[in-house]
Amino acid sequence: MDNYEYTELLKVLNKKIQNIESILKPDEIEARLIEIVAIETEPNFWENIENATKLGQEKNRLLGRKAKFLKANKAITDANELYEMGIESKDDETIELLFEEANELEEIIKQTEIEVMLSGKDDGSNAIVTIHPGAGGTESCDWANMLYRMYLRWCERKGFKVEILDHQAGDEAGIKDVTFIVSGINAYGYLKVETGVHRLVRISPFDSNAKRHTSFTSVIVSPEVDDDIDIVIEDKDIRIDTYRSSGAGGQHVNKTESAIRITHIKTNIVVQCQNDRSQHKNKASAMKMLKSKLYEYELALQTAEKNGTPKSENGWGHQIRSYVMQPYQQIKDSRSGIGYSNVDGILDGDLDKMLEDVLIAQNM
Repeated sequence: MDNYEYTELLKVLNKKIQNIESILKPDEIEARLIEIVAIETEPNFWENIENATKLGQEKNRLLGRKAKFLKANKAITDANELYEMGIESKDDETIELLFEEANELEEIIKQTEIEVMLSGKDDGSNAIVTIHPGAGGTESCDWANMLYRMYLRWCERKGFKVEILDHQAGDEAGIKDVTFIVSGINAYGYLKVETGVHRLVRISPFDSNAKRHTSFTSVIVSPEVDDDIDIVIEDKDIRIDTYRSSGAGGQHVNKTESAIRITHIKTNIVVQCQNDRSQHKNKASAMKMLKSKLYEYELALQTAEKNGTPKSENGWGHQIRSYVMQPYQQIKDSRSGIGYSNVDGILDGDLDKMLEDVLIAQNM
């Protein structure tokens, strides 16, 4: 890197920090934090545990955004001042050190950009994730299970909690369906970019002729709906079916019709839950899932109407990402246009960079 390249880099990063500040509004964040602290000191604050928990989560999100902005702002301010001083005093050692730290400076600004992109209305919510294999029998069921493991490993890395709502094993291998809730800061903000069709190309371990196979699996991510969001679902709008659970859980789960499937007639959205021994608890979880999916469905319709485009369907011709294992190894996301050679690492849950690249591409 030379002086010209570094000067141009500073121009870009200065522009980015200005944009971040205009969107993030640090003064408003500080004002809200002061307000939250005042509420927390009220004598009856802990009487409403649910409200106190939500307020605590909001406080943590705001503190995180504030800290990242202050760090980024200080980093770019220091870089500007040191570079100007280095040029004036012809201090080659300082300038060379700034060149060496350029990548680190870019990464700090990038992480702050990501924080801004995750400041949407639902981004801080928990995420409800459903994975469903496409046509292809055992091969697709195995691919669905690989994706399921990938997300579980990512959640472990992030320290996110996972609660399984529905799990149906494949006949020979893999899974037929799985739905789970991911709880953690910005869980939906990150995982929302995973909604779509995931394509796998590999030599099938289930083919004795060792031929290459292409498999598809759909992933649908919805924000867990807050209780204060008013979504009315009348009995006439849904069909409820009960069936015996096929998953683990003991004799009671498998011998009684504790599992619940709810179909929303108008939209044909189907949710199911078999995680609990109690039919009533499964029904409550399924209704929560249905509300979340209906909420996301309405948001998608509003966005499509606003943009003047039809709502996109989650069809097999709309894959968002291809995972190629043979004849070469590469994962390529169709939205960011970026390819990744770290296939094993990504399938083991190293998703952050790929998710962040998509978030940036979608907000450019």
